[in-house]
Amino acid sequence: MLRVAVVQAEVAPTLAETVEQTCVLARAAHRDGARLVVFPETWLPGYPIWLDVCRDVALWNHAPTKSVFTRYAEQSVVVGGPTTHALSKLAAELQITLVVGISERVDSGPGRGTLYNALLTFGPDGALCNHHRKLVPTYTERMVWGNGDTAGLRAVQTAHARIGGLICWEHWMPLSRQALHESGEDVHIAVWPTVHEMHHVASRQYAFEGRCFVLAAGSLMRARALPPELEAHESRVPDAETWVLRGGSAIIAPDGSYVVSPVYEQPTILHAELDLAMVRAESMTLDVTGHYSRPDCFTFAVRTDAATRDAAPTP
Repeated sequence: MLRVAVVQAEVAPTLAETVEQTCVLARAAHRDGARLVVFPETWLPGYPIWLDVCRDVALWNHAPTKSVFTRYAEQSVVVGGPTTHALSKLAAELQITLVVGISERVDSGPGRGTLYNALLTFGPDGALCNHHRKLVPTYTERMVWGNGDTAGLRAVQTAHARIGGLICWEHWMPLSRQALHESGEDVHIAVWPTVHEMHHVASRQYAFEGRCFVLAAGSLMRARALPPELEAHESRVPDAETWVLRGGSAIIAPDGSYVVSPVYEQPTILHAELDLAMVRAESMTLDVTGHYSRPDCFTFAVRTDAATRDAAPTP
């Protein structure tokens, strides 16, 4: 049995405040018995939803957008820096597996100046077990983040379970899913900016296909927290109290059913006790890496040489 928690909350205005909020919320989840605690996509320093709900952000040389991007880059997380040190210390203090979505900034070497949409997994000893970068930023996200690589496209064994994760629309990339399935997951972390209906379709499909538990994590944000430099679309943001990120977090079983149903528009910590024996039980009927994989008919491989972190990112 594994007790898990998905944190759904509004992001604080600054990275430092959100790190402190992360510590408070993780400790609250731990007090209720959680051994695995999950935070949403780019929880640190928050998802740039202004790409979707504000005017003119794609205009060339648009001064307000450049100002917002500059601030977002400054608030993004350097892996190996003070923020990841604080997360490592938190995981070790609580002896939990901690999974956190970040906007990652590269400060030196190849890729300097590039941001990545990343997912970090810390073990109960504080070690950074996995560092996955989203392979393809989706649509307008490409103005903010670069293409990721395959270095973190895997599940890892922690003291509590075998954990893997994908970011947002990677759940509609069949080969990314298969790579994670073949890594073997007891629990899959599906991080989203907000988990709307189609995201639930993808998350439940993933659980059913992978025969694993899925923790779908989404954030909360009201329009009043949008960057002041930008003008919101009236059709999408009628007033300052409009939820531009609605949460929708949920916990899903290996048969695709909800263990904890979606929760919208309110801060919460979703808890569940997962019976990991269900992973094996459900694999009796479908195992896409075993008796349902047909390796005599199909060949699959992940190219680890295609994009490494020792090379400059693909333009």
